[in-house]
Amino acid sequence: MFDSGVGGLSIARCIHQQLPGVHLVYLADNACFPYGDQPEEVVIRRCLELTAAALEAWPSDLVVVACNTASTVVLPHLRAMTTVPVVGVVPAIKPAAQLSRNRRIGLLATPATIRRPYLDQLVREFAADCELTRLGDPRLVRWIESWVAGEPLPADALDAMLAPFRHAGVDTVVLGCTHYPLIGEVLQQCLPEVLSWVDSGDAIARRTAHLLAQQGCPVESLLPLAQPVDAALFSGTVPAGLSSFMSGLGLTAARIHGHWPVAASRCATATGSA
Repeated sequence: MFDSGVGGLSIARCIHQQLPGVHLVYLADNACFPYGDQPEEVVIRRCLELTAAALEAWPSDLVVVACNTASTVVLPHLRAMTTVPVVGVVPAIKPAAQLSRNRRIGLLATPATIRRPYLDQLVREFAADCELTRLGDPRLVRWIESWVAGEPLPADALDAMLAPFRHAGVDTVVLGCTHYPLIGEVLQQCLPEVLSWVDSGDAIARRTAHLLAQQGCPVESLLPLAQPVDAALFSGTVPAGLSSFMSGLGLTAARIHGHWPVAASRCATATGSA
């Protein structure tokens, strides 16, 4: 499982809940966090290099790109690199359109995701009759990373950030970044008038189960694991409090490594500068 930070743990939690006997390896390129600030070519290169290194060290049956920003640009490249099936995440526009009663939907995502042409395609295909309010604030993923490390969320700033959804009267919100379900309860408290909150976690878990079953993996007969995460790998420094946070999600890790691999612990741009 791959993400630029801790956000992919929301997907890992869903997979573990549906497939408690499946071993997970979590890989976070937090040396280059957040990916929304990086050029596409850097995101693609980092994803390919780190995923290749992880597959060599921990041969796996499936790769899950648990990052919306990365999924919009890297999936074809990853699938060309490896024969291992690759699953990506995309904003859950289709189920949101099915749930919305007043046809007003809010999309909470990173600035990079809300600008992708792929999002416009999803809206045209599945939500053409809906009014979509897009909200992409670069501060939110940073707040969540800091919150995981023990810092409080800035409640007033978060409440102000979500004001466009109140003004638009949305009844359904798509969480278009895997970080955001980690603070789902907080978001619901900020917007109690929203009827439905939609993310991709459960759908990715179902897709994971399907692809593993196709490969003959006896996922339903596997015994639940006390330590479902074989390794949590971070290209930068391991976030403070990570072990206890992961345990709180039911994702106890057998080992946690920072600056992994050593060659990837410094994020270089496409021009080679820091």
